[in-house]
Amino acid sequence: MSVYGIGSDIVDINRIKKALKNKNFKKKIFSKNEIKTLDMKKNNFSGYAKRFAAKEAFSKAIGTGVSSGISFKDISVHNDNKGKPYIKLLSKTESIARKIIKKKFKIFLTISDEKKYALAMVVITY
Repeated sequence: MSVYGIGSDIVDINRIKKALKNKNFKKKIFSKNEIKTLDMKKNNFSGYAKRFAAKEAFSKAIGTGVSSGISFKDISVHNDNKGKPYIKLLSKTESIARKIIKKKFKIFLTISDEKKYALAMVVITY
């Protein structure tokens, strides 16, 4: 196994809380599944912030940032049945990632938050 890229990001949770007041922000950045999952929770601001940080970290790990057709909405963060977070690439972003990396790859994600901040780290291996 070789490392293709590593990315990390830290986000001020209050910044995301303010941005979520704009419904277009939520629809532009988050997948339908993420919105459905997070809107069921009471204090979901840190959840949105952690997912935003994960999307940024992925875009850094793949080396493009959010450009070249990569869409935040198509970088969807989920949790397995034990709560472990993972990224599922959707639509055009999945195709672009396959073209960029050119090999079968795996995405590792960790997310966390503490009071005012949320952070994420992504490692892409092949």
